[in-house]
Order: sequence, then structure tokens, then C-alpha cells
Amino acid sequence: MAQVQRMSRLMVKTLRDDPADAETLSHKLLVRAGYVRRTSAGIWTWLPLGKKVLENVARVVREEMDAIGGQEVLLPALLPREPYDASGRWDEYGDLLFRVKDRKGADYLLGPTHEEIFTQIVKDQCSSYKDLPVILYQIQTKYRDEARPRSGVLRGREFQMKDSYSFDTTDEGLVESYGLHREAYQKIFARLGLDYRIVSAVSGAMGGSASEEFLAPAAAGEDTFVDCPACDYAANTEAVTFALTPVEGVEHGPVEELDTPDTPTIETLAEHLGVPASATLKNLLVKVDGEIVAVGVPGDREVDLGKLGEHLAPAVVELVTAEDFVGRADLVRGYVGPQGLDKVRYIADPRVAPGTAWITGANKADKHARNVVCGRDFEVDDYLDVVVVEEGDPCPACGTGLKMDRAIEIGHIFQLGRKYADTFQLDVLGQNGKPVRVTMGSYGIGVSRAVAALAEQSADSQGLCWPREVAPADVHVVAAGKALQTELALDVSEKLGAAGVRVLVDDRAGVSPGVKFTDSELIGVPQILVAGRRSAEGVLELKDRRTGEREELTVAEAIARLTA
Repeated sequence: MAQVQRMSRLMVKTLRDDPADAETLSHKLLVRAGYVRRTSAGIWTWLPLGKKVLENVARVVREEMDAIGGQEVLLPALLPREPYDASGRWDEYGDLLFRVKDRKGADYLLGPTHEEIFTQIVKDQCSSYKDLPVILYQIQTKYRDEARPRSGVLRGREFQMKDSYSFDTTDEGLVESYGLHREAYQKIFARLGLDYRIVSAVSGAMGGSASEEFLAPAAAGEDTFVDCPACDYAANTEAVTFALTPVEGVEHGPVEELDTPDTPTIETLAEHLGVPASATLKNLLVKVDGEIVAVGVPGDREVDLGKLGEHLAPAVVELVTAEDFVGRADLVRGYVGPQGLDKVRYIADPRVAPGTAWITGANKADKHARNVVCGRDFEVDDYLDVVVVEEGDPCPACGTGLKMDRAIEIGHIFQLGRKYADTFQLDVLGQNGKPVRVTMGSYGIGVSRAVAALAEQSADSQGLCWPREVAPADVHVVAAGKALQTELALDVSEKLGAAGVRVLVDDRAGVSPGVKFTDSELIGVPQILVAGRRSAEGVLELKDRRTGEREELTVAEAIARLTA
């Protein structure tokens, strides 16, 4: 017996117009269809229909996590400061943390993620290798104080997430646990009906080694990823890596100083000398945890500060200001060259390879230098992929020009290793009777984000169009309006409910058929069953919400079709 939800008793108010502050499709439709309502910036109330969809996504996640041996727990959202101080993330998260004090003045935070607490739980509960491996997970509300919450439930300050953690005694065990999660995620997103890509990613502040993201392509996505049309390479733009290829056998002349007045930018320099920007070397100065660092890239490319920050995490990366040049005679603003940076760490993109020659700053006002050769005239301290990736850049795997697309991050998996186990000294007694340091994996799915991603991918010009697995009902029965039609609609709804079909029935009095039909399209239940003009004959119209196909069926035929 499944629930029959009558719209005459359901708290749902649909809207004809888009919310004034809505920019993305999911934001517009989830509000218009009565699934969510804004409480304040980045904080949302899930109304009855929305809560059903959210719970259906969580159910699918829960079933697949249980299938790989995951054990569900529920940790507090209000957490003490001390574990996050120990890991360094009380400071690393910066303004993203919601910090609170209790009446005694003790510091707490609202949990953004729970690696520290899960590590402490396993330390308390597991003492022997016989207790491992173990996978623990929860589905819980997380909190991050986003500076600019936007796009409805896609980027909020409060959101629902599944986070799970694996604990193993060996690196091989971690790889196996990681593989189990990867396969479970593929099953989850397939069941949810999401179009997704698995892409290489960087770990950033999370730490660890291997890291992959699950991205749902969508115009509203805030992530950019690259996809190779010729091979299976795919990566978040921040994780794209290019090989360092030294240039050998090319003779370059000596360094030549050039008189280049009023050319502090690459554009003015290239115009003045009549050379392409790609022949110049751009040197961007940044501060890494307060220390000035130079970043070298070809002049026709831009430094991706987000990518740089991910590579250097947990260090804080900031642009230099005019004040940072005060007292630094070795730093000539607009005319910096790597050949004069003895006291400054120099990071370069792999395109600035040994043997390449450049036109770059001469470290003198109004002066540049030609034939400045990497490896001869300057050395690179660290090579990092730091340029903004562009459409057509060569695939690192096969060399084909890469394609770029926007996507919503719906999942992320990490091989954390022993970062948190080291912090909290998480050891178990090994087979040889000696302590073994545990190794961990961390795996997240944005449950509320998945709802928005589904809305973005499946909606059409009429409204939402949910896959059956997550829809708030299996069938939306619409009574066109007359008493006979309402009576038939309620009768068939009860029969469908008795057969285990989840039913939403529009039995509202005083609402025109046109409004009811429009609402049924907007709400997006997969099947729409209409008690209309042939109700007296016991004939209904069944419409597939996704394809638009219609057919007339008797009550018995409709029940047989919908319960098959």
C-alpha cells in the first residue's frame, strides 16, 4: 500500500513567474513548483514535495553505501574547536567556518566536513587489525559560510551531504576501499538518472593523494572540466597536467637588454617590440603565506589563481599589493624577470621548459631582456601547472585538442592516506603485535546538490521532469474539474495506491483544468493520468511526462500499465 497524496490537502503553492533573484534553471523551477522556499541567503526550506525528492536521493545513496558494507552513523553538527585546531583546519577554513561560542565562552563550529571526528571515533572504537577495514558514513546537514551563496540549493550555506570514510591498515586496503566507493558512486548516479563524468581532481586542503570528482554537465555548473574527444582523458581544469619537455640542441644568443619605456604589461610590450605575446614571459608576483613568490607563464596565458591555490594548499595565496614593493629594490614593478630573483622562490608552468628562450623583464625600470634562457640564465624552483586551461590545449594523454564544458560537482573521492591518522595518532595493533598506523579515504556526495543537478539536466520548457527513482510520486492523477471526473480520479488513485504505486492526485476544487495541467507539467512527476472528457465512459488519458506520448486507457488498463 503506497501513499495517495491529495493536492487539496498538500502544502504546495506553485508560481507562474520566476523568482526575481533566480539565475539558474533549477533555482527557478524548484521554487516555482513548490519544492523549496528561501529562508535567507543560502538557507532553504524543503517543502513536502521537495523533501520527498531529497529523501529519495538519500535512499539511493544509502542503499548503495550499505551494499559495499558501509555502516551508517550520525555525528553532531555542532563540534568542538579542539579537533580542528589539531588538524589545522580551524585556521585553514578561514571565513568559511561558522564559529560559535557557548555560554562558558568555549569555541565551537558548525561542521563543514567531519574527517577529524570520524578519526576520533575509530580511535575510540577500534584497537586491533581485526576491527578493520571499516567504512562509516552519514547523511547530514553541513555548514559553510559562503561569501556569495547563489544558484538556489546549488551553492548554499547549509546543505545536505553524504560523507563516508574508509579505514584500512595497508595502502593496498585503501586502494580497494577507494575502488568500492568509486563503483558505488557509479551505481548511485546511474540509478538517479544523472549524466556524469569522472574526472581527475586535486586534493587541495583535504590532503591525500588520488582524487577524482564526479561532475554532472550543466550550463549552471560552477566547475569547468576538459574532455578529450579522442581518448578517455577527463579532468577538472585545476588538475590538468602537461609534461615538461626540455628544448635541446637550439643555440640562443646572449641576453640582450632592450629599451622598453612605458611597457609594464604584456600587451604594451608585445606591441612595442612587434612580437607575439607567446614570445614573452609573464612573471606574476603573489604572496604564499605572506612570502613573495614569482610565477612564470608564457605571456599569452593567464595564471589560474584557483589552480595555484589548490597546488599550494593549505598555504594561503594572495596577490601582491603596491606596499609589498616598498623596500624591495630587487622587485621592479612591471619589469620583473626571473634572471634577477635570487631571493624569491620561482614557480613556472611546464611550458617554461629548460632550453626555452624568452623576452622578459630586465629588473630595471623601462627595460626588458631578450634571449633569457631557462636553465642557462635562470632556474625554476618548482614546476606546477598554473595556467588557465583553454579550449584546444593538447590532451596530456594523446595530444588531441581538448574540449571544455561546465558541470556541477556532485561527488568527490579522496585517498587521504595518513594525514588525519597522524594528527590523532590513530594506530591499531597489527598481526605482529606492533602498532600499525591506519590509512584513510574520504568520500562525499552532495545530496541536495544532486537534486539541483537532476533539475538542471532533466527539465524542459514546461517544468521539472524527474526520473522515477527520485520523483515525489510515480503518477500524477489530474481530475479535470467536474464532480464525475474528480470521483473517477480519486477512485483510480486509491486502486493504484493499494497496488503500491505512489500517487499525487490533483483533486483541488475551484481550480481550472488549464492550471491543473500546467501544474502537472511544472511539478514533473514521470506519468500524468488525466480524468477528463471521457470519464463517463471510464476512459483516462495517460501521458509520459518525458516523451510527451499520450494514449487513452480504461481504468483497468491504466492500473495494469502503471503497476507493471
